[in-house]
Amino acid sequence: MTNSPSSAVQAARRALGQRLKEMRQRTGMTARSLADRAGWSESKTSRLENGKTSPSDADLRAYAELCGAPEVYADLLASAHGIEGMYVEWRRLQRDGMRHAQQAHVPLYERTRRFRIYEPGVIPGILQTKDYARAIMRTISAFRRLPDDVEAALEVRMQRQRVVRDAGRCFGIILEEAALRARFGSREVMTEQLEHLLSIASLPHVSFGVVPFAADRRMWPLEGFWLFDNEQVIIELATAQIAVKQPSEIKTYERMFSALASIACYGKHARTLVADAVQALR
Repeated sequence: MTNSPSSAVQAARRALGQRLKEMRQRTGMTARSLADRAGWSESKTSRLENGKTSPSDADLRAYAELCGAPEVYADLLASAHGIEGMYVEWRRLQRDGMRHAQQAHVPLYERTRRFRIYEPGVIPGILQTKDYARAIMRTISAFRRLPDDVEAALEVRMQRQRVVRDAGRCFGIILEEAALRARFGSREVMTEQLEHLLSIASLPHVSFGVVPFAADRRMWPLEGFWLFDNEQVIIELATAQIAVKQPSEIKTYERMFSALASIACYGKHARTLVADAVQALR
């Protein structure tokens, strides 16, 4: 794998190297003895454990087997393979506009059967009305100074939404109450969006929860994240999109989602919070 200028990627490499080092140290082996048993130089062990050299699949298998932990090989492999693709700057992903980024996720949406979605400040794209989505996309496009292909990107997003009507999939959706109150577009646009949200929330394969402002917090508000089956997590930051594929990190996000779900309200209470937000618009 090639070197990346992203500090996040470099930090991930160092973390993987530290994990390899800790595996070795738990066995009592020195760097030299592991290198001898693996058939490589001691300096290579040092480079791997300090994140200076990206490990090959064979290197990771050697660490797992020589350290007596063959069961961690798959997780090490996922970590290593995910590093280069984990951090994609928006200026690269959207250099030709927003449509490409929308289209890139279509295959992931199509193959996912279980969606778990948490958003702190906006209605998730999969639940957005056309006018609400247009208002958000125009805001993002203007801020990032992107080529204006909002209408083309909008059509892709709308087509992508067909998965939410598929009863063969299941959706767990948790919003912070702030997402119901943050206005994108006119009062009419927001009212239509919130009413649409209620209609989707009524579907039998959709679990819809809202974390109220007054919730007794046992999990702090996080950046929005989407869990696609147990395959990957996608997090959108201000400057980049992060894709997490390491099984151990996916489990962390699953725990976070469960913690947020435990403080959310559902059913009539959740619908009342949405209705209150609609009433406030009027």
